[in-house]
This record gives sequence, structure tokens and C-alpha cells, in this order.
Amino acid sequence: MENFEEPIERLIEYFRSLPGVGLKTAQRYAFFIIENSKEKAENFANAILDAKNKVKLCRECGNYCAQDVCKICERRNQKIVCVVQEPKDIISMEKVKSYDGVYHVLFGCINPLENKGPNDIRIKELLSRVQKNGVQEVIMATNPDVEGEATAMYIAKLLRPMGVKVTRLAQGISIGSDIEFADEVTLEKALKSRQEI
Repeated sequence: MENFEEPIERLIEYFRSLPGVGLKTAQRYAFFIIENSKEKAENFANAILDAKNKVKLCRECGNYCAQDVCKICERRNQKIVCVVQEPKDIISMEKVKSYDGVYHVLFGCINPLENKGPNDIRIKELLSRVQKNGVQEVIMATNPDVEGEATAMYIAKLLRPMGVKVTRLAQGISIGSDIEFADEVTLEKALKSRQEI
């Protein structure tokens, strides 16, 4: 690294430890903090500490929240559960605006290469929740990769004997893209997920 004073180098290193932040971006962030008022820096630091101290997992779905149960679980239809891999996936799903069910965060997926099996993600909690709340439908919204597909199939196999409808998000060609640029797997999914018009 360039020869910055120790406090600046330390700040740059902390910014570099953030996902997707390289050296140049970390330097820009560090100088932004240094060049702004002490009050802004304190507010930034307090926001980090406040989030770290107050944010916890919703006891129902596993989403991040500041209370025991998140606002989605408090207000929404408990009979439909959308299963996602990470809390950030809820943000993406919420852009739809028409979904009024709740979520369940697995915190990963089954991945033998990373020694992550069914007991390492929140499947037991999902099964318990389905039984307790009389869930009618579980929507599998895991990523459309090998691990996400395997996880969705594994969970569906566990849920079917419980009489729960298990669905999977449709997959295929996205709106605005050209068929010529789609790969074989995407085209196969699009063909299998076709609907009558």
C-alpha cells in the first residue's frame, strides 16, 4: 500500500474488507470520511454500531429486524411461505409488490463441496413452521443453480407428505433479452415453464 499515515491505512484496510471493495474504492471511502466533518464520521460510526447492536433475526422467518418478529411476519398471510437463501433475497422479492405471504430464510443451501448439509441450514425450522401455522403453499425461491435446485428438491420431498403445495419460481428467459444469447439450461427451463396465453 502507499505510505499513508497509520490511521488512514487502517481505515483503508477496513473498507477493503467489505465485499466488492478494492483498493482504490477503499481509499476514496477513507478520504471521504476524513474530509467530512467529525459529526458525519461519528454519525456513520454510530449507525454501524447501532445496526450491530440492535439488528437480530426474526424468530419466525430469519429476516433481519430490530424486534423479535419482523414487520412482514406480523402483517402478512402466514399460509404462504416463500423460501429464500439469504435475507438480501427478500429485498429482491419485495420489489414485486403483489406478494402478500411471508418468507423463510435458509441461510444458504445444501452444498456438499462446502460441507453444508440439510442440518446446516434452517430446514427444521421451516418444517416446524409449516406444521404450526397450517401453511398451504411453500414457494421455493432458491437460486437457479445446482445447489439451489438440489435444496428446493430436497425440501419439496420433505413437504409433500405434509399435504403442502410446493411450487418453484418459474425460470427461463428474462423479459427484454434475446433468445440467441440464452444458454441451453435457461432455454430448457423456459420451455418447461411455458404457460398458455
